[in-house]
Amino acid sequence: MTSMAGYTPMSAAPRLTRLSRTRRVSAVVVLLVALPVLTAVAGGSSELSLGSDLLLYVLLVVVVASVGGIGPGVLAALASALTANWFLIPPRHTLAIESRDAVLELVVFLAVSLIVSVTVELAARERATAGRTALEARVLADVSARAPGDLQPAEVLDEVRRAFSMTAVALVRSRPGRADEVVASVGALPEAPAADAVPEGPAARLKAGDELELVAHGPVLFAEDRGLLQRLAAAAGRAWEGQRLAAHAVELAETDRMRAALLAAVGHDLRTPLAGLKAAVSSLRQDDVEFSPDERSALLESIEESTDHLTDIIANLLDISRIEAGAVSALLAPVALDEVVARTLLHVPVGQVDLDLSDSLPLVRADAGLLDRVVANLVDNARRHTPQDVPVEVRARLVGDHVDLQVRDHGPGVPREKWDNLFVPFQRLDDKGVGGHTGLGLAIARGFCDAMDARLTPSQTPGGGLTMTVRLPVEPVGVQAP
Repeated sequence: MTSMAGYTPMSAAPRLTRLSRTRRVSAVVVLLVALPVLTAVAGGSSELSLGSDLLLYVLLVVVVASVGGIGPGVLAALASALTANWFLIPPRHTLAIESRDAVLELVVFLAVSLIVSVTVELAARERATAGRTALEARVLADVSARAPGDLQPAEVLDEVRRAFSMTAVALVRSRPGRADEVVASVGALPEAPAADAVPEGPAARLKAGDELELVAHGPVLFAEDRGLLQRLAAAAGRAWEGQRLAAHAVELAETDRMRAALLAAVGHDLRTPLAGLKAAVSSLRQDDVEFSPDERSALLESIEESTDHLTDIIANLLDISRIEAGAVSALLAPVALDEVVARTLLHVPVGQVDLDLSDSLPLVRADAGLLDRVVANLVDNARRHTPQDVPVEVRARLVGDHVDLQVRDHGPGVPREKWDNLFVPFQRLDDKGVGGHTGLGLAIARGFCDAMDARLTPSQTPGGGLTMTVRLPVEPVGVQAP
């Protein structure tokens, strides 16, 4: 958790609620210990007058009231008056009083003691209120001064928990027709009660925003604390909204980056096939040029190749858009890997791929359509980085409870420190395109593998080059391919 510069924790503030039970008990203990001692001192000394004895009791009342508040203070005043009457005022060991002066002194003592108790209590409350108000102002000023995306909701919730001695505090998002969603919390939230148990409600539940509520579990709060708690709840709500806005801004920035990269890819990579189509079609449309059958066939072949290239680029752009939007769904089923690979490589020229798949491979659990695209993109990527006279190697082996499908090229390879960049959309090795490539093939392959719960990892090819390995889980024995 980040710390605030000049931030004073609310736990250091004097509480506005009633004094704790510990302090009240301590005040009663002081009374029970000190009252007999003072009485013994006053009763054993013949030189002190009744007025002096009562002044000692006034001092005791002030001490008890300062420690425990008005309740123990009043108790001390009454106990002191009765004790003085019983042990110090003749006739002793009775509640009768012979002297009118003694009656007056005792009544004045009792009145002064009660006034002192109330005065000490009020003064302590005023000091606590003044100190708490000043500290609240500083805390709220610090919270309000933080940038919207800088203040974390957990920071505010932790201050609420410490300031009001709560066991747990949570920021809850409540929406009609949906269960409450805890978006931030500190402390151990209570578990849901059993069906036959009486649910125990929170100590406080305050509105923190349009759909947000602050829920605090712990001791019951008093009215004077709810004002501060409401302001801190609003601060926690603003912190969460600020966090959402900051995350949304990051998403927008990433979307803009992807959009810019998409436009750059479209502007650069579509130009080559479109230019080829335009040149070939324009040539065929010329009336003043007579093309031989071989020339016409070459132009038509160029049109076909450019159209295929354009189709691949558009398919890749659509695939990466689905992946970025999280719209890829995999229909996992038993799949024969050799059939998928053979079908995928059907249109690859003979001699450009060296295929080695074991005949005893078990069925794997995958989506046949997505796996087809994964293999096609990996082979296409390997072909573009392998010399023309060297075939791409496609291998598959059973390793434990999974099958490793490897696509190896013998090109220049990729340094280990750049392997993570291979799967970034529109990322090209050394920022250079190869044959108008958009840099999407490996990103699409990784996205489709993730959708199928498969793993795609790079490694070095023995002798130089890059090997991409797809790890597919084996289908349990007894399941047949559809």
